[in-house]
Amino acid sequence: MQRVYLDHAATTPMVAEAISALVDQSAKLGNPSSLHTSGREVRKDVEEAREAIAKFAECAPSEIIFTGSGTEANNAAIKGLFWSARESNPKRKVIVTSPFEHHAVMDPIDWLAVHEGAEVVHVGVSSDGVVDLDDVKRIIEARADEIALISIMHSNNEIGTVQPISEIVQIASEKQIAVHSDAVQSFGKVEFSFKNLGLTAATLSAHKIGGPLGIGILILKRGLEITPVLHGGGQERDIRSGTLNAPAIVSFAAAVKKVHSEFLERNNRVRHLKESLKATLNEKVSDIRFNGRSENSLPGILNVTFPGAPGDALLLLLDAENISTSTGSACSAGVAQPSHVLLSLGLSERDAKSSLRFSLGHTSTDSDVAYLGSVIGKVVERARAAGLK
Repeated sequence: MQRVYLDHAATTPMVAEAISALVDQSAKLGNPSSLHTSGREVRKDVEEAREAIAKFAECAPSEIIFTGSGTEANNAAIKGLFWSARESNPKRKVIVTSPFEHHAVMDPIDWLAVHEGAEVVHVGVSSDGVVDLDDVKRIIEARADEIALISIMHSNNEIGTVQPISEIVQIASEKQIAVHSDAVQSFGKVEFSFKNLGLTAATLSAHKIGGPLGIGILILKRGLEITPVLHGGGQERDIRSGTLNAPAIVSFAAAVKKVHSEFLERNNRVRHLKESLKATLNEKVSDIRFNGRSENSLPGILNVTFPGAPGDALLLLLDAENISTSTGSACSAGVAQPSHVLLSLGLSERDAKSSLRFSLGHTSTDSDVAYLGSVIGKVVERARAAGLK
């Protein structure tokens, strides 16, 4: 039976170039912080990888700080910027964010609220999943002297909408407010330029673009010092101490090179597949709703509400047909709660729990869409029947 993987937003298969780079670098002996020849050779590989990634992220190599994951990078940025802002001015305790951030942003902000006295202010979002710029302006005008930082994702991981980050940065820069953006889902899938966006900090992750698990990046504006979360050997500008994971870093760079060499072709192909998937679902299933705007969105994410069909039932029934998908973020999978992202758009709890995220990637094909189309009708019918019991 055909196996169809439609959960690329959770993680996507490693590209061959990244696998080769990971294996080859793993065979090299040497700590990149060591001063002997072996260490210097590995350090050279790390710095060449840093330069390659910086080229495509459009930032300075010195602005790249390697971390163990996107989650770690988000924690380092949010906590570090908050602590530094509060130290310079005790009044700065407000964190402005959106209500549909990934938990890797939401949870460190909530932790700061509970343990460090931060005040969290949520900006409004539209029913099609876009941050309200007028609300951002209103909050900044009213609370500018109290805001420690703004953290709003570059694109939403569940509905795929790209956010107006450059406009937010422009508004915030007038008051010299730091802006961080989780760009984990965006990098390699839509245009992303740290320099042009004017961000203070951004977060990237390798395994979303065909690189290995366990390696992320915090891009932090050069010359800026923030309070570190980790203390130790002083690596990575003394912001992320710890022995550098050279094999994963070099593999990350290989994946970045591959993705950007095929950027336009891959973007167009995946977006075409998403439109084909959307048409197929409309044809095969009655009474469905697509969440999030279709324009200015990620090419591969399609979020769909199947009224009356519990999402967990849909997921399991599709899995029985060898189709992998998700009810939302993989980091909150297994938790029987409606998606906070969909609730923020105004969906009811019942509809939010009756939604699936289909996410396509570089290995997706027309036959994947066709196979899903051949089974989705009966799957939804069975799930809706289960929902009535």
